Amino acid sequence: MASFNRVILLGNVTRDPELRYISTGTAVTEIGLAVNDRRKTASGEWVEETTFVDVTLWGRTAEVAGEYVTKGAPLLIEGRLKLDTWEKDGKKNSKLRVVCDRMQLLGSKSDGSKSDGPRSGGAARPRPAAGRPAPDGGDFEQSEPDYDGSQESPQGHSGSSVGADDDIPF
Repeated sequence: MASFNRVILLGNVTRDPELRYISTGTAVTEIGLAVNDRRKTASGEWVEETTFVDVTLWGRTAEVAGEYVTKGAPLLIEGRLKLDTWEKDGKKNSKLRVVCDRMQLLGSKSDGSKSDGPRSGGAARPRPAAGRPAPDGGDFEQSEPDYDGSQESPQGHSGSSVGADDDIPF
C-alpha cells in the first residue's frame, strides 16, 4: 500500500527558537507555530480557530532559524509528521510533531526578523556567506538526520539518536 506524509504550514512563530547541538555536533531547534483557520459555522457566523504545532528543525536549517527567526515572525514550513513515543514514570506518552524539511522566511527586516532584534543587541546581523540564500525570504532545506538509537533525542528522552547527515549544498 502506498503512503504519503507531507505537511505544509504557514503561520506565526510562538516562541523564540533555542538552538542546541546534540553530541554528534548536529544543530537542532524546536519552534512552535500558530496556524489560524477562519471558517463559517452553520449559523453563518465566522469563527477563527488557532492550531498550535511543534516543529523540529535540524542542521543548517536549525542554525538559520536560531539566527533569524523570532517570536511572531511569519514562517512557511514544509515537512512530515512524526509521532514520538516515550515512557516516563511508568506512563506512556506520545506527541505528534512536524519535522521540517524546508523552511522559508517570509517576513522582512522590519516585521519580525532579527536584523535588529533583541539577540543582536541592536547591531546589524552579518549576512550569510557567498553562495548562501539571503535570510529575508530565502529558502533553507534540511532533512532530519537518521536515528541510530544510541544517543539522546531532541526531546530529552533516550532511545533515539541522530547521525550527522547534512545534505544541504551550502
